[in-house]
Amino acid sequence: MDDSLLGPCSRREALTRAALLGGLPTLTPLLAPMQRELPMTPRWAGYDQALVVDLLASPGPFNTTLPATPLTPAMVENARASGITAINLTTDGSDFASTMRRIGTWEREMNERPDVFMRVRSVADLMEAKRTKRLGIIYGFQGINGIAGDLANVATFAAFGVRIVQLTYNVRSLAGDGSLEPGNAGISTWGRDLIRELEKHRVIVDFSHAGRATTVSGIAACTRPPAISHSGCAALANVPRNQEDGALKAMADKGGVVGIYLMPFLTPGRQPTVGDVVAHIEHAVQVCGEDHVGIGSDLSITPHQVDEAYVKDHQAFVKRRQELGIAAPGEDPNVYFFVPDLNSPRRLERIADALLARKHPTARVEKIIGGNFVRLMRDVWGR
Repeated sequence: MDDSLLGPCSRREALTRAALLGGLPTLTPLLAPMQRELPMTPRWAGYDQALVVDLLASPGPFNTTLPATPLTPAMVENARASGITAINLTTDGSDFASTMRRIGTWEREMNERPDVFMRVRSVADLMEAKRTKRLGIIYGFQGINGIAGDLANVATFAAFGVRIVQLTYNVRSLAGDGSLEPGNAGISTWGRDLIRELEKHRVIVDFSHAGRATTVSGIAACTRPPAISHSGCAALANVPRNQEDGALKAMADKGGVVGIYLMPFLTPGRQPTVGDVVAHIEHAVQVCGEDHVGIGSDLSITPHQVDEAYVKDHQAFVKRRQELGIAAPGEDPNVYFFVPDLNSPRRLERIADALLARKHPTARVEKIIGGNFVRLMRDVWGR
């Protein structure tokens, strides 16, 4: 998901509002009864040695009316404690200029905390982030508004470190139809040109939020492995934001990777549990193979604090998205955007523990929590 269409506020107001995500006392949330509960193994010692990649996340506020920056001290500490090696961070705006401004704000955040954050533009950078125990930041787009119809801008953004680009965001773009577009047309002629340009500059092509016809035809047009950075399995929850088995298999056949998100689209009508997340992971592994499944949480690294202010903000966020026509089925003002039993900066560690409890081999777990995305990056980025 994306917050780039929602309004700005002052730095002072941002700090005040962002504190709501960083440590206020929690109220008892009105959550649906938990289902699919799984036994958890003791903490897995291998997590701290593994390459851990979340292919859609942020150290700051995400899926909220709050601005993405500035980061509070609590957010910085959550990023430090997460054990995540790298994330795909949404940096696109509504046009070229706003996209450049968003990149600039993240440049400032990284310059202010070089001990915690590191720019990742190559696999070598990712390995250095792991060695130095910093959170690697990969710039990515959840749409092509910033490209603004000009293929020459691909080279510009690649030069500024953009390494993954999503072709649509729910509605129709110049590249093709999003998941909410009723026409469900395939990739456009210009979209094919865009794929070629992205691949030329070794940028990962992402089919999250894409319509089903756009996904299948777009994957067919790719010559390098694509991604579906954050989605779920339509076979388990048939909503537009989830992908059908045929698309998942086509992606895997091209060497791509799907990231399972931690969103209520996994379980329309209620918040998912870790068991639901594992169910989608296991189905994706069955369809795609263990080399083509990862995690794209679609969350802030900072845990959610469900209090009165949080509830009001969530309701305002969903209402605003509905008014803009970009809210997907499953977005509900009374269903929050997180998994309660994974509500931790170390949520990928908890997913690893749950998979191990299900007797998945350690090598497979290492692939799912990051290794598969590292391989994808090496295949596309080339270094």
